[in-house]
Amino acid sequence: MSSSCIIGWGHTPFGKLDAVDAEQLIRDAVEPALDSAGLQAQDIDGVFVGHYNGGFMPQDFTGALVAMAVPGLRHVPAVRLENACATGSAAIWAAMDAVESGRVRHALVVGFEIMNAVPGAKIAETLLRCSYVKEEAANPAGFAGVFGTIAATYFERFGDQSDALAAIAAKNHANGLKNPFAHMRRDLGFDFCRHPSDKNPFVAGPLKRSDCSLVSDGAAALVISKAPVAGARVPAVRWKSRTQVNEYLPLSRRDPTRFEGAAMAWHKGLDAAGVSLKDLSFVETHDCFTVAELLEYEAMGLAPHGQGARVILDGVTRIDGALPVNPSGGLKSRGHPIGATGVSQHVMAAMQLTGEAGDMQLPNARLGAVFNMGGAAVANYLSVLERAA
Repeated sequence: MSSSCIIGWGHTPFGKLDAVDAEQLIRDAVEPALDSAGLQAQDIDGVFVGHYNGGFMPQDFTGALVAMAVPGLRHVPAVRLENACATGSAAIWAAMDAVESGRVRHALVVGFEIMNAVPGAKIAETLLRCSYVKEEAANPAGFAGVFGTIAATYFERFGDQSDALAAIAAKNHANGLKNPFAHMRRDLGFDFCRHPSDKNPFVAGPLKRSDCSLVSDGAAALVISKAPVAGARVPAVRWKSRTQVNEYLPLSRRDPTRFEGAAMAWHKGLDAAGVSLKDLSFVETHDCFTVAELLEYEAMGLAPHGQGARVILDGVTRIDGALPVNPSGGLKSRGHPIGATGVSQHVMAAMQLTGEAGDMQLPNARLGAVFNMGGAAVANYLSVLERAA
C-alpha cells in the first residue's frame, strides 16, 4: 500500500470559457482544495503543476503561476510536469514521491489547461504532438485521426462496433448530466450517437463527433499528505496502489487494437493492491475517444481481445451495472482539458469514495480505480483508491 492520502480537493467547471484568466482558474481550484483539507497556503511544502500547454497559451513556465494566483505560496517550491494527456497524473506521482520520501509533508497538485484561446487548427496541431510526429503528424484529422485509425483497424479485424461505441457515448453523456462540473451536461441518447447526421458527422474513420472528447478549459487540484490530518473538512482517501507502465510511442511498433501497456498497468496495479476487478465499486477511465474506452475494457480484463463490445452492450459498465465506468461522465461529457484531466479523475474518485459526489453518488462506493493515459495508451497510469479508515 502506498503511504499517501488525498486530504482535500477543488474543481472548476470545465467548458469553453470566454476570456478565462489562468491565474483565476488556478485560484478557483486551489482555494477549495486548501479549504477542504483544513490547511492554509503556508502549510504547503511543495507545489506540483500539471500543464501540457505546447502552444495553447502564450505563457510558459506555468509552475510559477500558482504563486501569482495564491500569494501565500510565493516562496513554496513549485515545478511543472508534462506527460501528454496523462500530465495530471504525472504531477500527482511527483507529489506522492515527495511526500513518501519525507521531503514534503503536504503537497499541492494543480492541473489546468486553457485550450480554446487558439483557433481549431492550432488546437489540432498542438494535440498531434502527443503522437509520433515523424510518422503521424501529417494526419489531416489531427489526434482524432490517430484514434480513427485505431478504430478502423479494430473494425476490420473484429467487425463493425458502431453500436458499442454509440452505447459508450450515450452512457457517459447520461452520467455527465448529473455532474455539475461537466462541459456538456446533455443526454444525447443512443440514436443520436449511433447515426451520422449534420450535427454528428464522421470525423475520422468510423468515429463521429459524438465519439470524441471535448476541447475544454478548466482546472482541478488535490492536497496530498502522508496521513489524514485533523481539521480536514472531507474524509481522506488513500492509495492502495499506483502504477505506471509505458509503451512505444508510434502505432507502427505495436498492435493498434491492443492497449498492451494499459493491460500491464491494470495487472500490476490490481496485484499490488491485492484486489480484483470484482472488488471495485467503479472506474474512472480515459475515454478521450469511445474506442479508447472499448479497448480499455479489454485491457482491464472485462473481456477478451476483440470482445469489448459485449461489456457495454450487456450493461456491465452502466451506472447500474456490475462495474460502473465513468460515473462522472468521463472525458466524453466532463471534458478533457489536457493538464487537468488526471487530477480531475482523482477528484471524481475521491468524491465517490467519501460520499461527496452529490447526484453522481454510487451506493456503497468503497474501492475505486482511476486510469489516465498519455497519447494512444503510451503513458499508462493506474490508481487503486479507498477511503482511509
